[in-house]
Amino acid sequence: MLGKRLRQLREEKKKENSKFTQGYVANLIGVARVTYTSYENGTKQPPIETVNKLADVFDVSTDYLQGRSDSRKAAIVTEKVEKDIAKRMEQIREDLTKVDGLSFQGEPLSEEAIESLMEAMEHIVRQTERINKKYIPKKYRDEKEE
Repeated sequence: MLGKRLRQLREEKKKENSKFTQGYVANLIGVARVTYTSYENGTKQPPIETVNKLADVFDVSTDYLQGRSDSRKAAIVTEKVEKDIAKRMEQIREDLTKVDGLSFQGEPLSEEAIESLMEAMEHIVRQTERINKKYIPKKYRDEKEE
């Protein structure tokens, strides 16, 4: 799916600007032309950093590139959603620090381990928020969030 979408997006851009060749895109993302060609052909998968660069070049979401979404744009996270996530994260941190003897395999969690756990939890909360938004009927969605 990634290769097909890369080719389609590049060809669309090429109609607007003839310099959008495989070599040009490869140069923009910092890889050899043959490497980019293998991405379009589906014979090689780019690392996530490269997928992020490609999404920026084509002004689409990484989910669209990878076939996880048919919407080219990433969902807009509103200020209210950000506040809700921050509130959830603060509650999770509070719950983690209140527990006496919080440990992993019998060893107490270090501050570094707690931070790592918090990062993972924030990713989970954001991912859940994004997934749940798909299932809210359109008539109940805020127009800015679409």
